[in-house]
Amino acid sequence: MGGWWSAARRIESPNQGPRPAGADVTLALIHSISLPPGRYGGDAIERLFTNTLDWSAHAYFEQIRGITVSSHFVVRRDGEMLQFVATTARAWHAGQSVWRGRENCNDFSVGIELEGLEGECFETPQYVRLAELLRALRGEHAGLCDVAGHEHVAPGRKLDPGPGFDWPRLQSLCAWTDQCFPETVRARR
Repeated sequence: MGGWWSAARRIESPNQGPRPAGADVTLALIHSISLPPGRYGGDAIERLFTNTLDWSAHAYFEQIRGITVSSHFVVRRDGEMLQFVATTARAWHAGQSVWRGRENCNDFSVGIELEGLEGECFETPQYVRLAELLRALRGEHAGLCDVAGHEHVAPGRKLDPGPGFDWPRLQSLCAWTDQCFPETVRARR
């Protein structure tokens, strides 16, 4: 893999940096995104992550004007996979965050955006591709042992991917143990 997954369309984002020395990837962090909210299939996510979004193209874009963010991957509704940052580098997706007592999740996580709205359901091709990606990431990053949502690392600040995300389905597709997932997710099964 070498940090770039051959099954993904590569679109490099300038919004990245090096991981801190000794920071192994141990967390896959699941997000949801749509731009504008509730619209799928356009190029606005790509433009946001590459700093080429026309802020005047939609009223919502004025609310996010000037932000510089990225994620390692985006999984489209139809399962198409986009990659913006090598997994060996630090993408800018988590913001202020804590997972299992460790702050700054960007330092040790791979950010994966699912095209969708927090709280709404996701599509079967997204789960299939996400599970495939997680297995590939685990093969590339031996320390990867956790999967969580943005809502789990930034509670009260973030809600994604939200209650519409089927965690048991993902766990079943990955065939990973309960210990890899947040306790709140395990309790819902």
